[in-house]
Amino acid sequence: MGEDSWYSSFWTYLEFTWENLLELALAHSIIVILSVAISTVIGVGLGMATYRAQRPRELVLAVTGTFLTIPSLALFTLLIQVPVLGLGAPSVVVALVLYGLLPIVRNTIVGLREVDPSVVESALGMGMSRWTRLLRIELPLAWPVVLTGVRVSTLLLIGIAAIGAYINGPGLGEEIFGGLGNLGSASALNQVLAGTLGVIVLAVLFDLVFVAIFRFTIPKGIR
Repeated sequence: MGEDSWYSSFWTYLEFTWENLLELALAHSIIVILSVAISTVIGVGLGMATYRAQRPRELVLAVTGTFLTIPSLALFTLLIQVPVLGLGAPSVVVALVLYGLLPIVRNTIVGLREVDPSVVESALGMGMSRWTRLLRIELPLAWPVVLTGVRVSTLLLIGIAAIGAYINGPGLGEEIFGGLGNLGSASALNQVLAGTLGVIVLAVLFDLVFVAIFRFTIPKGIR
């Protein structure tokens, strides 16, 4: 097949399947947003709870780091054996939450530990309790670093979420695995390419959203 013919075939494929691709991209985005939201709540909470104590801090980082060493196909396969999860979105969400924890936990700890001690001492002198200082002083100052962790986690999960189609998870992975399952057919390459490009486009769009979030939530003085 010549180069012009290949391009023509791909664009024709997109012309007839773009609505389905948009639906898959929306489903992909939703499962990533949900997983990142849960990872952020858990990860920031763990970081806040352990950043001052060395042993708990090291333990949390070790455990969340271990999750990232588990091959995604192996983790998905293990999770579908859990009766309350099974095939589909629930197992994918749990896996993505586990994979998304480390960047958020690590950056929360780093950000909080980098807050100027004199600022913390001033808040202490004003009679603020530990949690009041943490929520009103330390966490806002650490926010740029924390948000960077959330950003890294999001981009990581966009790619891993595609593999969730292996266990009937939603998203653009359906297109990719559909093409891989039809290797040799006329549309196989178009399916894989369309799904892959869709994941890349989503990653770029999500990254642009984080650029906007940085601009609107972080004062110029601490960017």
